[in-house]
Amino acid sequence: MTRAVRIHEHGGPEVLRVERVEVGEPGVGEARVRHVAVGLNFIDTYHRSGCYPLALPSGLGTEAAGVVEALGPDVTGFAVGDRVATASGPLGACSEARVVPVDRLVPLPDDVDARTAAAMMLKGLTAHYLLLRTRALAPGTTVLFHAAAGGVGLIFCQWAAALGVRVIGTVSTAAKAELARANGCAQTILPGEDLVARVRELTGGAGVEVAFDAVGRDTIVRSLDCIAPLGLLVSFGQASGPVPPLELLELTRRGSLFVTRPSLATHVGRREALLGAAAALFAVVRQGAVKVTVGQTFPLAEVEAAHRALEARATVGSTLLLP
Repeated sequence: MTRAVRIHEHGGPEVLRVERVEVGEPGVGEARVRHVAVGLNFIDTYHRSGCYPLALPSGLGTEAAGVVEALGPDVTGFAVGDRVATASGPLGACSEARVVPVDRLVPLPDDVDARTAAAMMLKGLTAHYLLLRTRALAPGTTVLFHAAAGGVGLIFCQWAAALGVRVIGTVSTAAKAELARANGCAQTILPGEDLVARVRELTGGAGVEVAFDAVGRDTIVRSLDCIAPLGLLVSFGQASGPVPPLELLELTRRGSLFVTRPSLATHVGRREALLGAAAALFAVVRQGAVKVTVGQTFPLAEVEAAHRALEARATVGSTLLLP
């Protein structure tokens, strides 16, 4: 038996339960992993609330790091005692231990500790596909990134700076603006400022080549207004609510814009893609180009408080749950 976060209905943080569950033995192609740290992400709140509906009851979470404690029949490439992390695959990472398909496990290098891994896998792999897969960004390119002081944002800004990409980031407080700038964000924009006017001012009227928007409903139209002709809107989340329907002619009116709605699951769906993206992430962390910020930790038993803090924009960097 182990403790795991479960929901029996969709709703606010109050529906979260920490329950005793049977983990079971791993089957063919599976391993049982004992977690050292679990990463909390906005997608966990989408699953909890029903924004992304689940078959209930359900576990939550995909990002965690720990140690292999049992292997299923005929599993190769891993051994009991190996340090591993996950960022995609079946839900259930918000737990002390779980059984997971081995094709979703990433071996951890000796110089990457479990807490750092749990804080960066989903967020860092997201930054990887945003920066390197959605559009090739040449040095000198200027982009807009919402929530630049968040878990994905801080990794994205550092990685972008290392590639010579200029980031204009939105943040919710002056303290977060300072943090974002310390992590590679070139300029920051606060809520009281006119987003579109400031972006146009900072780009000499041209607008940005790409706008990365995980906020959703509250920012999507203004994001479109910040983009230069033939530019790209990358909508990869909806922290403020679902994005409303978009009339395609609005893209024409703003200069023949492009729009994409990518997901990490697609980008790392093949094992070779997962391992390649993880290797790139580990490389920039080892080189010192990206430093992972764990802004706050919560005991697993306080998962409700952690969800409330995340949704209230009261967190910075990555949030960990500790079993």
